[in-house]
Amino acid sequence: MLFKSFSDTVKKMPKIAKPLTDLQIKTAKPKEKPYKLTDGEGLYLLVKTDGAKLWRLDYTRPIIKKRNTLALGAYPDISLSEARSRREQAKKQLANYIDPSEQKKADIREAKVAAGNTFEAVAMEWLARQKYAEATHDKALYLLRLPFQKLGKRPIADILPIEVLDVCRIAEKEGHLEKARKTMNKCGQVFRYGVAISACKSDPTRDLKGALETPHTEHHSAITEPVELGKLLNDIDHYTGFYTTIQALKLAPILFTRPGELRALRWDKLNLETAQWRYMPPKTKKSTGVEMIVPLPIQAIAILRDMQMVSGDTEFVFPASHTTLKPMSENTINQALRRMGWSGDLMCGHGFRATARTILEEVLEYSADLIEMQLGHQVKDTNGRAYNRTWKIKQRTEMMQAWADYLDELKK
Repeated sequence: MLFKSFSDTVKKMPKIAKPLTDLQIKTAKPKEKPYKLTDGEGLYLLVKTDGAKLWRLDYTRPIIKKRNTLALGAYPDISLSEARSRREQAKKQLANYIDPSEQKKADIREAKVAAGNTFEAVAMEWLARQKYAEATHDKALYLLRLPFQKLGKRPIADILPIEVLDVCRIAEKEGHLEKARKTMNKCGQVFRYGVAISACKSDPTRDLKGALETPHTEHHSAITEPVELGKLLNDIDHYTGFYTTIQALKLAPILFTRPGELRALRWDKLNLETAQWRYMPPKTKKSTGVEMIVPLPIQAIAILRDMQMVSGDTEFVFPASHTTLKPMSENTINQALRRMGWSGDLMCGHGFRATARTILEEVLEYSADLIEMQLGHQVKDTNGRAYNRTWKIKQRTEMMQAWADYLDELKK
């Protein structure tokens, strides 16, 4: 027969799959073997023997022209309309010679990296690399507490300048202007570290200069009048608090080191025979790396000899009242001053440095460079080179003894 019947021709034509319906998918039951429900254009639902229903897309890879299958998710988490949307997205990628499977792997890798590069994760990594003293470390965590609450779980690369500003303005609205400023500075340090390790592309705080209210600068309260200083020294001599606190109070004006350095004074850093205290100041460890030498006047030696009877077999000269494993609290000196009636606007533990700085130069007429060196500040010569740790140690030793003698005279 030359011509086939119309009915025979139709029977031999390939069947065109009808698009799936939600009802078909919902009512599909598992069989002895996995089977497919085809939606068209490579998209189908794979029904497994355990009843799982998985969306799959068959496609031809660009350039290499090999067949591949892309997993689009599981039903009902991925609906029929969402599966079709993902098919269309894959078609657009293929039109641009992008392999959807490779792009999916790259997106997963990027998501994993982003999950590990949250603001909090990067901040903690940065903090772990800082050689901070314990108190400085705790202060950094304190300043980062609010950013951690608001932005901590966010990928650091996604955080916008306005989001950082909103966090800092929480402290600003509460009237804590200095805290707001320091919080932003600390965030900036974290972001800059993030740029260094390729966790983010830029530091958003650099665009926030001038956005916060400028705090009024307040200097540490300090006595600069000899007569007032004499009154304070007499009050210290008659203080009836904890013995360790009394001895620390007596030593503070004589040595005028930073309060944190005095309270953390260790026996192994002292040499009472050579009358020197040598240590690395935590505050300037990174900037100068210069060991500090504090000549000990005979008055300081006497105080330390007395303390040997109390804490000589422990690590710290001035241990905490509740344990010998830690130094006294950072607030101990200030609290003692308040109990003696010296309010915060009159004197604080840090103020002994300003007191010595002023009176040594204006009354005892020592050179500013010599005083600055003894304060642990960086002093440079005319060529811009910092003096070494032993610079004018003899003159500094004489100055420290003269200062201690002057304090004794003031008490009279």
